[in-house]
Amino acid sequence: MNEETKNVNQGTVANKPKTEVVSASLFEEDAKGGFENMGADDYALPFLRILGQLSPQVNKRDSKYEDGAEPGMIYNTVTKELYDGEKGINLIPCYYKREFVEWSDRGEGTAAPVAIHPVSSDVIATAKRDASYKDRLPSGNYLENTASYFVTIVKDNASSGTALITMKSTQLKTSRTWNSMMNSIKLKGANGHFTPQPYSHIYNLKTVPQSNDKGTWFGWNISKVGPVQDKELYAQAKSFKESISKGDVQTNHGDEDKAKASSANY
Repeated sequence: MNEETKNVNQGTVANKPKTEVVSASLFEEDAKGGFENMGADDYALPFLRILGQLSPQVNKRDSKYEDGAEPGMIYNTVTKELYDGEKGINLIPCYYKREFVEWSDRGEGTAAPVAIHPVSSDVIATAKRDASYKDRLPSGNYLENTASYFVTIVKDNASSGTALITMKSTQLKTSRTWNSMMNSIKLKGANGHFTPQPYSHIYNLKTVPQSNDKGTWFGWNISKVGPVQDKELYAQAKSFKESISKGDVQTNHGDEDKAKASSANY
C-alpha cells in the first residue's frame, strides 16, 4: 500500500460519522400515540403455567421448545419467561372467579371452549362423572370446575405485568387454601378489625411434586409474603381489579386448551 492510498483509507475511517444514540426521552415524547386503535380484544392476557414432563416447552425436538425449560418451572405463555419453580414467583391476587368451562374432547371441534358457565348455571346439575373422572354432559362435552386468579406479577417491589392462573382438578384444594388464607387476614382500622382486599398482600407461588394413584405432577404451593408496601404498586393492582370487574380484560381459554395436553391434569 502506497502512502497516498494509506492516507485516503485513514481519512475514510477518521471521517466516518458517529451514530447518535436514541435516548428514553425521545421515546417519551411520542409515547401518547401508537396504541390508540388497540382495545381489550387486541391484547392477550398471559397464562402462568406449570410445565410438566409432557410440556412441549421442555422437549428439545418440539417447535415450541424453550431453552432452559424444565418440568416444574413456571412459564408465561405470552412473554415466554421462565421462572424457577423452587424459588417461585411473587404475585398479587387482584380478582378471583370460579366457573365451569365446557370442553369438547380433544380432536373434536375448535381449541376454544364450547361455553363458560357460572357456578349458578342449571347446566352443571346435568353432568355425570364418567369412568375417566370427567363431568360429562348429555351432549358428550365435559365440564371443568375452574378457579381463576387474575394477578399482578411482582419483581423488585414493582409490577412486572399481569397474568392469569387457573386451578382445576387436584389444584382446587390449593385454591380453597389460598382463598382461606386471604380471608383470614385481619387488620385493625378506625372502625375496628376488617379484612382487606386480596390485592393488599403479596404471595409467593412455588411448584412442588404431587402424586396420587393416577400419576405424578407438579402443583402449586402458596405462602404469604406480606402486605403491599408501595403505593403505586397497590394502585396498579387495584386498577387491574377494576378493569376486570368492568369487563375490560379479555382471556383466551383456547390457549389453555392447547396446554392441557402438555401437563397431567389429575
